[in-house]
Amino acid sequence: MMANLSLPIDEILPEISAELSTQNRLVLAAPPGAGKTTRVPLHLLEEKWLGEGRIILIEPRRLAARRAAERMAATLGQPVGQIVGLRSRLDTRVSTSTRIEVVTDGVFSNQVIRDPDLPGVAAVIFDEFHERGLEADLGLTLALETQNVLRDDLRLIIMSATLDVETVCSFLKCRAVESQGRAFPVETRYLGRSQDRLEDQMAKAIRKAISDADGSVLAFLPGAAEIRRTAERLTTLGPNFDICPLYGALPPKEQDDAIAPAKPGRRKIVLSTDIAESSLTIEGVRIVVDAGLARVPVFNPGMVSGRLDTRRASLANVDQRRGRAGRTEPGICYRLWHEEENRGLAKAPTPEISSTDLSNLLLRLMDWGEADPLQLNWLTPPSAGGLEAARSELEALGLVTSDKKLTNEGRAAANLPLSPRLARLITSANSDAEKRLAAELAVLLSEKGRPGQTDDLAQALSGFRTRDLARNTGYKNLVSRLSGSVKAQASQLTGEWLARAWPDRLAMTREAGSSYFLSVGGSGFRLPDGSRHAGQTWLVVADASGSAGSDQTIRLACDIDSATVRKLFPTQTVTTAEFDPEAISIRARARQMIGSIQLSERPLQKPDNDVIAKAVIAHIESSGFEQLPGHAWLRRLLARYTLCRDHFEGLEWPEVSEASLIKSVEDWLSPQLEQSGLAALKPETFLNAVRTQFDWSALSRIDAEAPSHCSLPSGRRVEIDYLGEQAPMISARVQEFYSCQQHPSILSGRLPLTVSLLSPAQRPVAVTKDLPGFWKGGYLDMKKDMKGRYPKHDWPDDPATATPLQPGARRRN
Repeated sequence: MMANLSLPIDEILPEISAELSTQNRLVLAAPPGAGKTTRVPLHLLEEKWLGEGRIILIEPRRLAARRAAERMAATLGQPVGQIVGLRSRLDTRVSTSTRIEVVTDGVFSNQVIRDPDLPGVAAVIFDEFHERGLEADLGLTLALETQNVLRDDLRLIIMSATLDVETVCSFLKCRAVESQGRAFPVETRYLGRSQDRLEDQMAKAIRKAISDADGSVLAFLPGAAEIRRTAERLTTLGPNFDICPLYGALPPKEQDDAIAPAKPGRRKIVLSTDIAESSLTIEGVRIVVDAGLARVPVFNPGMVSGRLDTRRASLANVDQRRGRAGRTEPGICYRLWHEEENRGLAKAPTPEISSTDLSNLLLRLMDWGEADPLQLNWLTPPSAGGLEAARSELEALGLVTSDKKLTNEGRAAANLPLSPRLARLITSANSDAEKRLAAELAVLLSEKGRPGQTDDLAQALSGFRTRDLARNTGYKNLVSRLSGSVKAQASQLTGEWLARAWPDRLAMTREAGSSYFLSVGGSGFRLPDGSRHAGQTWLVVADASGSAGSDQTIRLACDIDSATVRKLFPTQTVTTAEFDPEAISIRARARQMIGSIQLSERPLQKPDNDVIAKAVIAHIESSGFEQLPGHAWLRRLLARYTLCRDHFEGLEWPEVSEASLIKSVEDWLSPQLEQSGLAALKPETFLNAVRTQFDWSALSRIDAEAPSHCSLPSGRRVEIDYLGEQAPMISARVQEFYSCQQHPSILSGRLPLTVSLLSPAQRPVAVTKDLPGFWKGGYLDMKKDMKGRYPKHDWPDDPATATPLQPGARRRN
């Protein structure tokens, strides 16, 4: 069965056979061009353990899957669909005689979910696993579950060119087999970066490369838009150059044209995304020009949809690209950056599972029977936060219940090769015409890199019908499959129909005539320049791009009129309130809302107590008690509590502080506010609420050992200052202390109070912590001064035995 042409992988095929004859797992590391993709599956057909079983070869991209199937089938002298079959989202060619089935990673994941024991499958090969796509990680996790629980005879083989072999072998508990490969030397030339646009830099570098050396060129750019703009700048190269774009959304024929060898006497310039990094061999390429960039999926719950961020490619990625220049002969790699920048590149790409939307993964695993994906065995586990965000989206779409159960719509959506939101579009369709429309929209919105697109979804759909469906058989087949092959003509796209599927993407202009919109879900949008939707009040946004936290640019949307919005979306009255601590008042407003969109508002003169409570609690949680009228009372109580705790260490004193009271304020203050409104903030009422947070025995000890007031010999009670620099302290006129022969104290006599003695004019004249001693010493000097200033007031010779006087009383005649 093997071709006559010798490839490096051939040398280790016997070692692979020996290992798989006794073990059910193997890691195979081989550089690009070694032949692992086509040689290994064909070789395994001859193994005894395979029996009549099939081999599944998983490729991360549709193009790579198709090319691998075609090359293996050609080796056998057969068309695809006989011994070697193909199964992808847009193309299925298999038969009863198929022994090797080349599938995309998403197709394999769905196969395991539908039939976990993989009947008739003897081996699963994960090719180019170093790319670490979400579907590849999910597929490996599911395959391991199948192997561990149902099929210990199932062989699992992980193949890659730049894999962290040690980590994967440790995870799988298996050994690795390595091929040295065969590569020609590649000279690396660094051109540095400039301030020019990327396509200008790339076009300039390509012109330099084709003047420096012979051969075809493979240039790596981050996306289809950059490819198109670069191609425009190369149209003047001359008739001997063929400029060929290469990216995933191209029709198969255009992809094949890009990969085919250059015609005699001509040179080919292939402008590619990272789709050409591995698996694909482009004959005649001996020059690589690398922008050093890659598009990676990034998900943020604040965004309408996941986005592709342009980031620096990893060292593993750029080394893979460099190697494409040395497949068949010595080559040259031009890099559009400085050599020293290599030190700042990541060693390997970040696994997609760590950064992308997990709603599709969660939905399919729930359909499989696992509501908690973290219970499974992952090479890189998904984040708990990402799973929670995914669960919230599925619940909002009506695919999952609040108690984590799949709805009927959820089960139907899980079996569609679409994201949950697009799948919901299909399941929400009723008539045949709606099913056809839903299928067309789902394919349109799920395929990336659509050229010449407009922000008007109806117009984009019309173009898709006349252009893409007419020339792309894969799209046409997928539309038929999703719509159940209905013959009815698709219904017209309307805002009402789209809003039923995307209620959270209903958006209203922020002000009349503005190009900025706010959606029901709280996302901000803006229209692109020259938008067909300019002047519209309401839109349903189907697709947008940009960063979370800022207004995203609308890529596709559909108009919807106000009457339809009122019919579909019931309004809610939302009351908002703010507490004004200076005026001890509430400013409240009633807003008519559709989700995050405000339709109108009016002031509320007398808000309910529950509204008052929420506003006051929110103020305290953000600003504390400082501005409340009872704050001083609270501080004194806490100071008394601290004194007692510090002096009676043998007793239990629970932690009570301003911070702890703020943390629990809703528990102890809300009931008072809901019952009494703002009256609950009067100092005495507020303090009574605070006192509920103290243990009864602690309060009794505080009142006994650190009382709030002290009784003077005059009979008057004065407040004890627990907050000042000389605290605890009391202040009163000298005459009120006459007859005091024992200095006042707290804490069972352990702590004397600081006594500030005041003149008849209420000015401090002396401070003491020993009144009996003061009467015998300092008082005599003070008396001389005070008697001259205030002759009408009583200044006895022996204040320790004199009768104390109430405030305002003067000398007795």
